[in-house]
Amino acid sequence: MEYPIPSGLSDPVKPGDLLVLEVTALTPQGDGIAHTAGLGQGRVVFVSQAVPGDQVVAQVTEVKRNYLVGRIRSLISPSPERVRPACIVADKCGGCQWQHVSYSQQLATKQQILRDALERIGGLALPEPVPILGSQQPLRYRNKVTYPMAKPEGQPLRMGYYQRGSHRLVNLNQCPVQDERLDVFLREIKRDLQETGWSVYDESRHQGHLRHLGLRIGRRTREVLLTLVSCSRRLPHLESWAERWMQRYPDLVGVCLNLNSARTNAIFGPETEVIAGRGALREEFAGFSLWIDSTSFFQVNTEQAEAFFTWIADQLNLRGEETILDAYCGIGTLTLLLAQRAKRVMGVEALPEAVAQARYNAQFNGITSAQFFEGTVEQVLPTLPPADIVVLDPPRRGCDRQVLETLKLRRPPRIVYISCHPATLARDLQVLLAEGSYRLTQWRAADFFPQTGHVEGVAFLERVCRV
Repeated sequence: MEYPIPSGLSDPVKPGDLLVLEVTALTPQGDGIAHTAGLGQGRVVFVSQAVPGDQVVAQVTEVKRNYLVGRIRSLISPSPERVRPACIVADKCGGCQWQHVSYSQQLATKQQILRDALERIGGLALPEPVPILGSQQPLRYRNKVTYPMAKPEGQPLRMGYYQRGSHRLVNLNQCPVQDERLDVFLREIKRDLQETGWSVYDESRHQGHLRHLGLRIGRRTREVLLTLVSCSRRLPHLESWAERWMQRYPDLVGVCLNLNSARTNAIFGPETEVIAGRGALREEFAGFSLWIDSTSFFQVNTEQAEAFFTWIADQLNLRGEETILDAYCGIGTLTLLLAQRAKRVMGVEALPEAVAQARYNAQFNGITSAQFFEGTVEQVLPTLPPADIVVLDPPRRGCDRQVLETLKLRRPPRIVYISCHPATLARDLQVLLAEGSYRLTQWRAADFFPQTGHVEGVAFLERVCRV
């Protein structure tokens, strides 16, 4: 076969053109990054399903002002980092982006994503990093899944993940990144829900009831929670079905119904009812027991969260005399771990249900050195006593600017910033480090989500003494 020669093309490139490209990197969204040759100064091309080291013939599908988008027409020379995906629909399902990429390449890319964000967005001078914390189990690690449902006219019930960039559902009967013990629930509960005759929500018409199936498992305890998300409680014989599931599955400890009638992309609504069994499962984590309900935030990779949080606690070299503030503490996962080593830990969380669960977890484990405060961090932080160490673990949007300004005024000796979004981590670190009040002493990436472009990061800051 004769391949097109990119230097013979004219600029501007148009959709349908073929380019010979060398893929050099990955985006977090899963696309390969290449550059054209012989087209002015060269242009960036994002190529779906490509791997660094691939030489490909790519067909241009979109022409943007500053970049091109393409898809692989043929592989001239596959990268040594290209692997066979574990899932037969990996190229369609939006749940994963990188199943075709070797795990070593995934880790190298995630390390670089975090470094690039800190250097380019944050403008930070970085010390050498600790090597990225890779997962010991790149597949079968997820302890929680929530599957949207669809019921096309005259067709069986479908359940799975959306195709990337769309609301077209990819039907699944198993998933290689979720705990394998959940596969049977996916297959059999989908069959049962078909049999119930309950209507399925149609977001375009805002009609129907069932929206999602949620499953959560205690990796160490094997306990499973099943949650149906519905627009209403009008699900005939729901209690009978719940009891049937409880009898069929020995590890199932509870069946819950979450009500979400809003026109929203949010999965869960504000109200959850326990239909059978109990509304929380028990999990073992870092030497203590956690109770986790069906809608609470808990890291989906139990083993990786335990390893990362334990490493962070180790780096603090706590002597048992410190007062620590754990902002955005959730159900107290990290708070309790730190409270085992410090004099006092104050957890702050905005969600009342999470605060109640955190307090229960502390009491259940006999931990008296942890206190939990309900409210937003920007509201509660000014009311609390000074802390020797402030731990920040905000959602993807990062910290409210008021939080950062309060910290700059209070100047705690040490700040630890844990982040699930490198760009907002870099933005917030730039604010904290701007006047030279702090210095960045250490940073590290961790992979909580193998087969995807998501990367966790942590940065350790120390106060600079003013002369």
